[in-house]
Amino acid sequence: MHLDVQDLRNFYYRSTLGRAAQASIRGRLRDLWPEATGQTVAGFGFAAPLLRPYLKDARRVMALMPGPQGVMQWPAGMANVSVLCEETAWPIETGHVDRLVLLHGLETSDRPSHLLEECWRVLGPGGRAVFVVPNRSGLWARSDDTPFGFGRPYTLSQVENQLRLHQFTIERHLGALYLPPSQRRFWLRAGPLFERLGDRLPAMLGGGVFLVEVSKQTHIQRGEMTRLKPPNPIRVLEGLSNPMPEPA
Repeated sequence: MHLDVQDLRNFYYRSTLGRAAQASIRGRLRDLWPEATGQTVAGFGFAAPLLRPYLKDARRVMALMPGPQGVMQWPAGMANVSVLCEETAWPIETGHVDRLVLLHGLETSDRPSHLLEECWRVLGPGGRAVFVVPNRSGLWARSDDTPFGFGRPYTLSQVENQLRLHQFTIERHLGALYLPPSQRRFWLRAGPLFERLGDRLPAMLGGGVFLVEVSKQTHIQRGEMTRLKPPNPIRVLEGLSNPMPEPA
């Protein structure tokens, strides 16, 4: 079940904890994709907070928001690039996206398999996607005070196996949100320290979310095609009902 867009906006843009979460995840995404010059970048779910760094240099940026969630105008003070769409039918031509980000998209989807098929469809050959999902063993997935406490949290192996089943090639994974999901001033001030310490840990050992980067690899068939002629079927017991002629 998707969260309401007003609740997501209030968390990420109007709460101190939400702005800290935005900074943590966006920083890790920038580690994976420092720039997207001349590329088409799309986000699904509520990925708008992660897309802002690419507005300047990308060829095109689109923030796709599912109907059950609702849509908001984004970015503020600029030409709108957010679009309300069906969860598994995006208004994008096949193979036109170079970079794709999902935040609050996969874990809240009622049809995750169909959603991943749509992700595969819109990505071009060699295109890359990052799936941001709650860590099942993390503190954020256990808190109802943040959007990461809703939907289906994942272990790292679960999300990677699901992506492989839909023909994605796993490239890298990172962790983020090492600070506790608390509004207390002490924890918020210590947030940058937690994030620096978390960078030294394997992603599967901590963090509130996983960022899993995948690519769409399409392999061209090489060599000559050979048409095989199937052998004649064996005429088992045919002579009992239809006697075969004696050999000359």
